Amino acid sequence: METLKAALEEQIEKSAQKYSEEKKRAYKKGIEAVDEAGIVSSALQVGDKAPNFILKNRFGNDVTLKGYLSKGPVILIWYRGGWCPYCSIALRYLQQILSEFESIGANIVALTPELPDKSLNTVESNMIDFEVLTDIDAEVAKEYGLVFKLIPEVAEIYQELFDLADFNGNTNSELPLAATYVIDQEGIIRYAFLDADYRKRAEPVDIMQVLKSL
Repeated sequence: METLKAALEEQIEKSAQKYSEEKKRAYKKGIEAVDEAGIVSSALQVGDKAPNFILKNRFGNDVTLKGYLSKGPVILIWYRGGWCPYCSIALRYLQQILSEFESIGANIVALTPELPDKSLNTVESNMIDFEVLTDIDAEVAKEYGLVFKLIPEVAEIYQELFDLADFNGNTNSELPLAATYVIDQEGIIRYAFLDADYRKRAEPVDIMQVLKSL
């Protein structure tokens, strides 16, 4: 099985082949804007206390971070939406190795700003078994310091391609970083993957190493 990084890099190459130079420049500028905003350094980091949250799952039931932590450590991830090919690749990859995490008592909890019906489509199309929660208006992501505003050029591209407002139920053009945290049962962040580049994701082998050290 190839690494998640290799799968993502393959997608980067495929996308580059079909994007116009103008679109490539816009996406590059968008990544640079997130980097310059300093979100990666200002978001919650290793050693910080992870804020608890209450969100609805696909069945309409309330789910809390505290509730999951009572069972074991939590791998808390954010994905931008089912419209994002890099998110879908990462979700499918995590699903493939879900049993490995569960075998050591850890659970994956995914948060997304997309509306419940959209997240349900994402779950079904990627055959996801772990918890996926709708974070309306990215309110929880804001508590973790992960939210940024799209630059106008990228917001316009997204509007033309799939209508982000239809997915998220608002017109604020905000998204969370595709972050990954490992949180121990005391609620302390023990691992944080934060990157301005949405095409990069935490490598599962690194997550597993942290979990085994807890």
